[in-house]
Amino acid sequence: MLSSTAVGFGPLTEVHAASASREWWRSAAIYQIYPRSFRDANGDGVGDLPGITGELHQIAELGVDAIWLSPFYASPQRDAGYDVSDYCDVDPLFGTLEDFDALSTAARSLGLRVIVDLVPNHCSSEHALFQAALAAGPGSAERDMFLFRNGRGEHGEFPPNNWESHFGGPAWTRVTEPDGTPGQWYAHLFDSTQPDFNWDNPAVAAEFERILRFWLERGVDGFRVDVAHSLVKAAGLPDWGGRADGASSPGFPGHLAPMFGQPGLKGVYRRWREVLAEYGADKILCAEANVDPLPRMAEWVAPGQQHQAFNFRYLSAPFAPEPLRGVIDESLSAFDAVGAPTTWVLSNHDVVRHATRLGLTEGDLASGDGIGAGGPTPDVTLGRARARAASLFMLGLPGSAYLYQGEELGLVDNLDIAPHERQDPTFHRTGGERVGRDGCRVPLPWTSSGPAYGFSPSGASWLPQPGLWAELARDAQAADPASHLSLYREALGLRREHDLGAGSLAWADELSVGGVLAFVNGTILVMLNLGCTPVELPPGEVLASSAPVGNALGPGEAVWLRF
Repeated sequence: MLSSTAVGFGPLTEVHAASASREWWRSAAIYQIYPRSFRDANGDGVGDLPGITGELHQIAELGVDAIWLSPFYASPQRDAGYDVSDYCDVDPLFGTLEDFDALSTAARSLGLRVIVDLVPNHCSSEHALFQAALAAGPGSAERDMFLFRNGRGEHGEFPPNNWESHFGGPAWTRVTEPDGTPGQWYAHLFDSTQPDFNWDNPAVAAEFERILRFWLERGVDGFRVDVAHSLVKAAGLPDWGGRADGASSPGFPGHLAPMFGQPGLKGVYRRWREVLAEYGADKILCAEANVDPLPRMAEWVAPGQQHQAFNFRYLSAPFAPEPLRGVIDESLSAFDAVGAPTTWVLSNHDVVRHATRLGLTEGDLASGDGIGAGGPTPDVTLGRARARAASLFMLGLPGSAYLYQGEELGLVDNLDIAPHERQDPTFHRTGGERVGRDGCRVPLPWTSSGPAYGFSPSGASWLPQPGLWAELARDAQAADPASHLSLYREALGLRREHDLGAGSLAWADELSVGGVLAFVNGTILVMLNLGCTPVELPPGEVLASSAPVGNALGPGEAVWLRF
């Protein structure tokens, strides 16, 4: 318990001490760039690396420390680049390796580190290794790079087990053998064009060590590891009656899912840490490992494992005081126990944007499956107001913060994408039953007028942009001190000035009543009103607020005070 005399508003309950370590990634603000939707320089309607380079100064001006690039590798683009056909080359859709080098150089000149996505669970069915496996036939060394198995049934006509794909349908596809007969099945936790690697084979580990070195030698600062918990599967590939994504469900606790969180993964990441260390102590790994409970997630960032793991529990927490405080306490406790920073995130390329979902009624909070026409209709004004408050509150927390492109503009999902315009394989594999993630991936608006709102000089856009983009465009917000963009710039600047990412957290108990969450980080009091009535503010200088404040904080609003 901290003394209240120094702060003057009652007792404080300390749950996290300031970090004594100064590694950059422990307190960083990292901005996710989804290349195909960021900025299109050549007019083909798809964002590219030169488009990113041309706008990097605007991201640096936000006050972030690093950018994370979603996949830009060679790919047939059946899953927006997460189906990689060559991990050591840039897809012509996005540019060239020289374009990547130019982007990296520009980022460094602006003080931005560069993190790239890595997809080690699966590749594209067009990858040379998979094509060799198809040609080589059963029992070959080439097939052992992947999870080929004989089918069940008298003639092998049934899949080897009952696993389901994340994108709907079975997680197995049967091949036609080189002699033209029906043959073995291969596993794919995602689309049928994304065969899973066999991580029990040392040759797979050697291939990915080669890939790590290729990008480290080009100067990258780290890797975001896609579905980091799924590489190694349980011996024998046993049946699983739980959820396809491995989340816990009645009778099927997530820790028993045979395709997630297997012990063999620790050796994989221990070796990766050793490889990164050869290139400097400041290179990092960040795990996309959607596992529960939080102490289990923390295993991914224990000593010798990855440096960070995305905190999906925080992203999915209800916008309500008790569950939000609960997940903050649990997160800090779990990650502090292994000496790792907690990460905070509200949006990404796989989930409904938080400005959309916070505009839905409590019972309609959307999942990563997306929402569209015919689904729940968000209140855009309410959602964007709540998003401002949620973002300001999050940026006051100690640890590392991840931002998704466009959230600094308060962008919402496009709910009106027609079926024939949708690109997400989830939509097509489920016959439209699951809308998919297109709504949060719509290309960014840079200008309130002009072709494609400044996204593309030709006016082309790989997903349709809504008319709302005119008023939410970056140029429209840049000169408005009350805009979403101005709030993010202000908050990120203050976060850096007061070193909040490396700071502490203590709950201000006497203020955390009536639906309010209030905590102290250093000399900053952060308050979020999740109740139904305004609450009086304590004495202090208002540094930032999600809405204009006088002496009271309104419902759905947040504020930072210096006391």
